Order: sequence, then C-alpha cells, then structure tokens
Amino acid sequence: MTELPESLYRPEDVRELDRCAMEEHDLGDGRLMERAGRVAYRILRRRWPDARRVLVLCGGGNNGGDGYVVARLAVRDGLEVTLAPLSDPERLRGDAARAARRCLAERAASAFDPGQAGNADVIVDALLGTGLDRPVAGRYAEAIGAVNDSAAGVLAVDIPSGINGATGQRLGHAVRADVTPTFIGLKQGMFTGDAPDHVGEVVFDDLGVPAAVYDAARPSARLVGAAHIRNWLPPRPRSAHKGRYGHVLVVGGDHGMGGAARMAAEAAARAGAGLVSVATRREHVPAILAARPELMVRGADSPGDIDALLERASVVAVGPGLGRDAWGREMLARVERFSGPVLMDADALNLLAEGTAEARAKRVLTPHPGEAARLLGTTVPEIMADRFQSASRLQQRYGGCVVLKGAGTVVATGEEGIWVCDRGNPGMATGGMGDVLSGVVAGLLAQALSPSQAAVAGVWLHGRAADLAAEDGERGMLATDLLPHLRRLANP
Repeated sequence: MTELPESLYRPEDVRELDRCAMEEHDLGDGRLMERAGRVAYRILRRRWPDARRVLVLCGGGNNGGDGYVVARLAVRDGLEVTLAPLSDPERLRGDAARAARRCLAERAASAFDPGQAGNADVIVDALLGTGLDRPVAGRYAEAIGAVNDSAAGVLAVDIPSGINGATGQRLGHAVRADVTPTFIGLKQGMFTGDAPDHVGEVVFDDLGVPAAVYDAARPSARLVGAAHIRNWLPPRPRSAHKGRYGHVLVVGGDHGMGGAARMAAEAAARAGAGLVSVATRREHVPAILAARPELMVRGADSPGDIDALLERASVVAVGPGLGRDAWGREMLARVERFSGPVLMDADALNLLAEGTAEARAKRVLTPHPGEAARLLGTTVPEIMADRFQSASRLQQRYGGCVVLKGAGTVVATGEEGIWVCDRGNPGMATGGMGDVLSGVVAGLLAQALSPSQAAVAGVWLHGRAADLAAEDGERGMLATDLLPHLRRLANP
C-alpha cells in the first residue's frame, strides 16, 4: 500500500485550498480542473490498460466538470465513450461549464439509462463530489445502484458519490469504487466509517499546486504512517536492560475469560515491554504460565491481592475478561487508585460508563462503537454518524486519549489533535482482537511513549500486523495470529 500524506482535511477546507490555488496562484480558468481530469484519466488507463468502453457519469457541480475532462481525454484516446450527464450541462457554471462545452464539442451526451453500466469496461463516477450533505435519492440513487450492480471497473473522481467527505458516512446510497484519485487535500472522511467499503485504492495527487497553498487551511486530522512508528520506536542501545522498558500489569480474566488477559499480556510483551504481570482468577494461572512462561501470573481473588503488583507496575491495562460482577468492579476500583498510566478496555469501559468518573490525563480508553455509545449515553448510529466528533466528545468527557475502534480507527488526543489509521481488514472481526490491541498500547506506554504516541502507534502496529496475517486469508484469522508480526513491526 502506498504511503499517503499525513494531513487530512474537511471538505470545506479543501475547497479553500482550491480557491487559494485558483485565485492566488494563477490556476483558475479551468487549469486546476484540467489537471485533475488528466490525473484521473492517467490512473484509469494505468489501472485498466485494456479497457475499450468507458461510461462517464457526470453530475451538476465541479465533480461533474472533472468527469467531462476525463471523457474528452478518453474520446481523443480512441476509446468508445458513453457520456451520460445526470444534470443538464447548460446549468453548469464556471470551470465546470467550460469543461462541459469542450467535451460536448467532441462527444454528444446520452440520456442516462441503467443498462449503460452493463455495457462498460470502466465506469467513471463524477456525480456528486465532496459537497454532499443529504441522502442520495431519485435518479442519482438509481445511477449508483446501476454502477454497483455492474461488473465494470469503477473509478470515483475525488470521492465516491454518496460518501460524506467529512464523516465517512454513507448517505443512503454510495458508489463502490475500485480506485479513487483525490486531489489537493485528503478528505478525512475517506478513511473511516462506511468509506473504507467504498473508496477502494486511494491515490493522492496535489496537482502541482505551490506549497504556499497549504497555508490557506489547517489540517483537521492526521493519517498515521510507518514514519511515525520509526520516530517513536528507535533502535535500542546495546546497554539496554529490561528495567528500562517498563512493567505492564494486566488486570482481568474473571471465571472462564482468562484467555483475554493472557492475549493482552503477551501482546504487551511482543510490543516490547520489559516485564509483564497478570492479575487474574487463580484457576487461570496454570494455563497462562504453561502457554507463556515469560509472563508473571498472580492469582487474585480479592482487591488486596493486587496491591503489591500495583506498586511495582509502571502501566496498568484493565478490562480484558474483567467481567461486570463484584470481582471485576472491586478490581477496577483498586486500579483507579493507581497514579500511573492506565489503559481501559472492554468491561472496564462498561463499568466506567455506569459511574461518575473524573477526566484523567494518564488514561487511554479503547472503546468499540457500542462501548462508546454507553460511555456517552447515546446510540451506536449516533456514534457512527460522525466518528471524529464522537471520539472528541469521549476525550473531552473522560480525558487522556481515546481510541474509537472500527474500520478507520479514530484516535482523539486532546491538544495533540485527531489521528486516523487506515490499516486493518475485515478479518479482525473476531474475538480477542481488542485484547491484543490493549496489550500493544500498554506495552508502548511502558516504554515511555506518551499516551497519544502509544495509542496512535499501537493502533497502526495492530492494524498492520492484521494485514500481514491476512495474507493467508481474512476469514478464520485469530487474534493470536497477529503476535508474530507485532514483534517484527515493533522493530522498524
């Protein structure tokens, strides 16, 4: 996968970058649109070199204008082009109108017919663009349905029609693209929510605008990449010893759930923690030690049993297999006295949602959407409607750093902003994945990464390890399949 730029923007900020490029850097009068169309067409030819029949669907805004440029270039290249506007070209204004006139001078338009999609080798989606803020309906919904039902390759210009560029939410109907060339600035919504199911391969091109253009708008989020991991996890000195890399204590594993605590603990060790202890139900001690003798495992039937462990720990991960019965509640209450960094996951989050916890700086929360909804007293659909806002609300309410899990995990760090991770795959939809993530983040915290660094790096390592594990197939992947890859990735 090609590394994309770090900076992400809201659609309105990208429009400001466009305006600056056109008005302040002499890229108006259709120059910027021409560049975008040429880039999109070049990607089309590279992706489908043998394609002969191209259907171009154009809408009524600048996204449609990009489509007219693509259609004109395809005609000149000798391809069989069907140009199907869903909005009257006569109603276009500015650069889009200019692009449409140039195209229509060489290729007449056809009224849209759903059957056109079935006759194409490649379909170009230039319908709705990034300005969409309401559910898709009518002829546009019909066109999107025809695109998705076809066997043709699909290129979406700038963003798949029907995807909200700010949130990643699907607005009723959305094109499923194979590749999405996007320009000037990466839209934050393309990497989370529903969008990962629709964008396909994202290819970025800055269209050659001057660097000064990017002074016109600040990024709204950042995309985590391998370079960040290299910076935060440098090679260890030859004089290294285990005491320099922290002591993680995993608290969890009520009756029948010892595996969750064991996976979190082993993940912390694989991420590089110097020492890892587990406080769990006594019945689980022999099995965990037999499976992983490097862990220190203590049976804990009452809160007092973990006091000595808390004194030696530098980081606590609480929640994997904790349960919500009296034992789990009492263990969590004891952990809440710990003054160092605490990672909270699973039932620790559910118990947190039931109480009146204060915000804390040294805390990392890793909720999935259901847990996030309980923490905010809302619903999963409301959480998913805007994952950026949801993660920010959680961070403001509970402090520290919040990892909102799911496709396109969003990490809200407070003053250090929001990060998005585009790694991971559907094979991760299985039990234990969250326990492994908890251990990875805790292991990084133990190595003196800040809560935000540990959360961001941990999410990337976890997702990238899953992608490597998925090379043998996504279906049937187990959480422990990530562990061998974690070790290699933690040594960039």
